[in-house]
Amino acid sequence: MENFPIQPIIAILFSAAIAIRSFRRKSLDLSGAFAGFAVLTIHFGVGYRYGAMLLAFFLTSSKLTKFGEEKKRLVDADFKEGGQRNWKQVLFNSGISAVLALILWRLTGWQDKCLDSKESSLITSLIGGIIGHYSCCNGDTWSSELGILSDSQPRLITTFKPVRKGTNGGVTKTGLLAATAAGGVIGLTFVLIGFFTTKCASDVALKQLLVIPLSAVAGLCGSLIDSLLGATLQYSGFCSVRNKVVGKPGPTVRKISGISILDNNGVNLVSISLTSMLTSIACLYIF
Repeated sequence: MENFPIQPIIAILFSAAIAIRSFRRKSLDLSGAFAGFAVLTIHFGVGYRYGAMLLAFFLTSSKLTKFGEEKKRLVDADFKEGGQRNWKQVLFNSGISAVLALILWRLTGWQDKCLDSKESSLITSLIGGIIGHYSCCNGDTWSSELGILSDSQPRLITTFKPVRKGTNGGVTKTGLLAATAAGGVIGLTFVLIGFFTTKCASDVALKQLLVIPLSAVAGLCGSLIDSLLGATLQYSGFCSVRNKVVGKPGPTVRKISGISILDNNGVNLVSISLTSMLTSIACLYIF
């Protein structure tokens, strides 16, 4: 509790600086900047590791979103300059984690804990959920942003038939490797920050290194779940007028795959929820 006067203040100031910077660089629109400020303040206010994982996801994903913009502009029907995210996208990609972080705060205060189910299975599962959350988010984004730039032909995950770039549920080897690496980055962030913020027995501390391969698997798993949902529950069609893959039916649109049950935000929410739950369970067995 002795960190109470300092940590929330640092969280507010740092989150405000990141939100303003992101708005100016067009990574977030105005609504996204306000939502980003709120969720980042919660994460950093509860624990520096949670804020660091969110920041690792946001900064790396924003960089990759802007990478190869000209090529993406030709393919992506919903292309926005700088990949601007709005408040809905921010909350769908970090809302669950913010709730988990607040629950952890109620249980632990401002004391950062190691993954150790012998000490507390509930705390371990909650931390695991946050790790899975951002491994999934990062994995899905890296996979999409790098996969669409790949020269290889995407294949629909349900049939393995070649599809056009930008088709929901289309996967490439490049994209899957990117998802695995992206998850590993989240795990590495968790472990590195934990060296400075946690105090636990040497054997428990050493075991935290297993978070890196676990989060890499979670990144890949999250991307695969996202692709499976995208291929089945999210509509993809080819518009002959715009000459692009689009996400809604229309008179000039020929269906490629899926049905119109979930939009991209809905797919993200479901895949994040499932990956968080699976990673949480895995942490209970591993740690």
